[in-house]
Amino acid sequence: MADSPSLRRICVFCGSSSGARAEYADAARTVGRSLARRGIGLVYGGGSVGLMGIVADAALESGGEVIGVIPKALATRELAHWGLSDLRVVGSMHERKALMADLSDAFVALPGGLGTFEEFCEVVTWAQLGLHAKPCALVSIAGYFDGFLELLDRAVAEGFVRPAHRGLVIAGGEPEAVIDALLASRPTPSAAPPGGDPR
Repeated sequence: MADSPSLRRICVFCGSSSGARAEYADAARTVGRSLARRGIGLVYGGGSVGLMGIVADAALESGGEVIGVIPKALATRELAHWGLSDLRVVGSMHERKALMADLSDAFVALPGGLGTFEEFCEVVTWAQLGLHAKPCALVSIAGYFDGFLELLDRAVAEGFVRPAHRGLVIAGGEPEAVIDALLASRPTPSAAPPGGDPR
């Protein structure tokens, strides 16, 4: 039976590769199935390969809503997933990220590469700047994001990230627990102090 979620759709950032460990694919399947079971729609980058394809297929097979957003230039290169509930082909990466953010009530990153890092860091930065109050989370399967979390802690210790902004990043090693944490999260908009950028 589906939950009655406060989050209608969650955006998942993840790799267009499956990675070196079977655990990554397993986590992607779990996320896709869990979102569908809870009645939460999936928004993602629109690809049919790697973890992107795995999370989308798992959600579709479980009866979930799946919205993919992919730039026209990447639709062929990334093998766009034409079997989605809703595939939106846009003109640029900027349009892709903006539309994914607009369609989503929360963000979660599974293992991935530079694109995944960039997309996740951007939505956290938007939260830091008060541009949205949507929760952001990492699923650190097999410790994948542990080094990134250590870097965030180092940035706090060195005075580059405020503790409150570090708190914008939810993290855990189990997909279901991370989704539970997103559903329970009640983030508040951040605000830049007088004089500008809070970084």
